[in-house]
Amino acid sequence: MNCQDHLYRSEDPKGRTRRWFFEQCAVGLGSIALAQLFAEAGAAATTAPANPLAPKRPPLPAKAKNVIFLFMAGAPSHLELFDYKPQLAKFDGKLPPAELLKGYRAAFINPNSTLLGPKFKFEKYGQSGAELSELLPHLAKVADDIAIVKSMVTDAFNHAPGQLLMNTGTQQFGRPSMGSWVTYGLGNESKDLPGFVVFSSGKKGPSGGNSCWGSGFLPTVYQGVQFRGSGDPVLYLSNPRGIDSDVQRDSLDTISSLNQMRQGVTGDPEISTRINSFEMAYRMQSSAPELMDVTKEPKHILEMYGAEPGKPSFANDCLLARRMVERGVRFVQLYHEAWDQHTNLVHDIKENCVDTDRACAALVQDLKQRGMLDDTLVIWGGEFGRTPMVQGGNDGRDHHPNAFTMWMAGGGIKPGITIGESDDLGFNVIKDKVHVHDLHATILHLLGFEHTKFTYRFQGRNFRLTDVAGQVVPQLLA
Repeated sequence: MNCQDHLYRSEDPKGRTRRWFFEQCAVGLGSIALAQLFAEAGAAATTAPANPLAPKRPPLPAKAKNVIFLFMAGAPSHLELFDYKPQLAKFDGKLPPAELLKGYRAAFINPNSTLLGPKFKFEKYGQSGAELSELLPHLAKVADDIAIVKSMVTDAFNHAPGQLLMNTGTQQFGRPSMGSWVTYGLGNESKDLPGFVVFSSGKKGPSGGNSCWGSGFLPTVYQGVQFRGSGDPVLYLSNPRGIDSDVQRDSLDTISSLNQMRQGVTGDPEISTRINSFEMAYRMQSSAPELMDVTKEPKHILEMYGAEPGKPSFANDCLLARRMVERGVRFVQLYHEAWDQHTNLVHDIKENCVDTDRACAALVQDLKQRGMLDDTLVIWGGEFGRTPMVQGGNDGRDHHPNAFTMWMAGGGIKPGITIGESDDLGFNVIKDKVHVHDLHATILHLLGFEHTKFTYRFQGRNFRLTDVAGQVVPQLLA
């Protein structure tokens, strides 16, 4: 029984009292109050910014405003590239000390496998004296512009969990990626391109799949958009036969009106995502082909990157990353999956470096000469390192979470430094340990966020990229 039933009953209402009114009409009053709350929520939804990717100011002073993450999926060997160990060379073929392996868990090999000495020569470069492998001759030319971290550690020793941890702060599926957090916090300065763009090169995509750039529980407008290296940059970007721009514009206007009406009722952020996605796709039909046309770049720039127009490659992706940041894209991530050298280490890592070294160094150099490196943060690294012990006969290394190397440049990073140190065999970190959560905290700090306060409430608790850990690494800050 509700209030409306009583108002329209035919019996004499003289016996009605105030107590009767509140007892019998409580449901009706509750409905009125609830309707008012929904009306206020609807009004708030209709007055909210139409574009959820509108640029936002960070809460704290920021050094970086854009990020390019060069993700070397498969885990490059720090022992062949950055972390030279004479002692490892000395004890090549010998068993490692028993106390070193106590409690150690390896992914695939017997921990008692013999040690494998480094396969390539190292030299010191630049005024900073950065020690780099002969496989990185181009990175050596910008050694004074980068900060090398030799003391990275992670909690995962298999690819998918390790890639998820590096990208989302957890080994579990379903959490927002770093690029999603950044675009959620800062929005996007480009009106014609997505705020978070992903490229993938190499032999296959990352083991963690699309979850590496997913938005998790954040609105899906913040997830990464994967661009292809040839054809339409994004699938189904071109209009089908019989649809011209006028028909498309009229259709989009009608759909947008219907979506806005529904959003005014529900306040659902996913409706904003749909509105934004339709409009972004429409604008990208002209902006994306222009962006992808690297033939407009000067010849010397193409040669500097090693990029070839029309030929998909990591080099082309690096050049496109610079072009995207130049146009205001907030976060660009390049995956190059080819670094999982359980066997054929010498041949394959040499090939990897031929594919990537020139372009990575060119990106740093190009950003610097354009005055863009100061506020563009460049990050290079994989999900973990490789074991000092051999796998695959005498030419391979297994997964290793206890010590690995990454480098960073620009965006408030102190250039020309090397921080951290692993032991004589490159097995454990012994100085200035940097966990993945610490890396994330430092990245957010450079973008203007206090990582413990940058949260999103979901299922009754506040979540953050750094989970319940992480500290800013002060040595990395300029």
